[in-house]
Amino acid sequence: MRKLSNMLNRRPSPSVWIALGVAALALMPAVTFAAEKKGMSSEGIFVAELILLLVVGRGIGEVLETLGQPAVMGQLIGGILLGPSLLGWVWPEAERLIFADDPSQKSMINAIAQLGVLMLLLLTGMETDLRLVRRVGRACFSISAAGVAMPFALGFIAAHFMPETLLAAGGERIVAGLFLGTALSISSVKIVAMVVRDMNFMRRDLGQIIVSSAIIEDTIGWVVIAITIGIATKGRIEIAGLAFTILGVAAFMVFSFTLGRRIVFDAIRWTNDTFRSEYAVVTVILAIMGAMALITDLIGVHTVLGAFVAGILVGESPILSRHIEGQLRGIITALF
Repeated sequence: MRKLSNMLNRRPSPSVWIALGVAALALMPAVTFAAEKKGMSSEGIFVAELILLLVVGRGIGEVLETLGQPAVMGQLIGGILLGPSLLGWVWPEAERLIFADDPSQKSMINAIAQLGVLMLLLLTGMETDLRLVRRVGRACFSISAAGVAMPFALGFIAAHFMPETLLAAGGERIVAGLFLGTALSISSVKIVAMVVRDMNFMRRDLGQIIVSSAIIEDTIGWVVIAITIGIATKGRIEIAGLAFTILGVAAFMVFSFTLGRRIVFDAIRWTNDTFRSEYAVVTVILAIMGAMALITDLIGVHTVLGAFVAGILVGESPILSRHIEGQLRGIITALF
């Protein structure tokens, strides 16, 4: 019995995941042949995409973890291998079949990806300790300011020395400078959150500083993008739209951590005490995440800000149990 228990609790070796990945890729000729002969429905292609992304991403991520690297690095590498860089180069027919160029097909996998991003930021917010954030708040804002200002300035200056051939037709250098500066100064909150979580830094000062700074940088980036779009399309800064975005973000944050906190707490408590169906609290948490993400989208900033703030409020709920958090964590880390 002890030997059986050890076998069940033993973590699969990377070779197992590599074998699964090879097996998934080996099935591609059969899938491709059958699809060419009989045709494959859009649902079938979608399922094939999910299988490949899950197995290959998880397999390479597992290998990277054994080497002391975050699993997200393996998942990024898996995406490159399944994309036009390798699969599309070695076997373009299979790449075009599985990852079709059809807009409706792309929208299906993109919808899953965007939902996964929101749920990842929800989980990251739930693991954020506001007491730590308050303690390192000055460092977060100073790092965000420096992390945006320096790359933005260098990108803006570099655009003024770019060859004319690299500029858009009829484009102005000031617009190119704003675009290049923004592109260089904003990091991916999604990747930052994944790396911090994979390295088990979320409960440390360093992890809180990194994630909080990335969220602030992302918010600043959306404000700058609003300015850039206004200049590029209308030749001037849209003061009204810019003011709406800035004031909207401020009002959203104030509301969320005052009255919004009480609404979230009461909603979770009422659901837990009233509903008898399974996973009712999880459903309400996802609805809260969606509502807050929608609000930030309407304000004019990215939906990840709303999902992250929702996660913070949910994580502070007095009745949130480890069991409920474990249910969310399982589906997010396994699928998304």
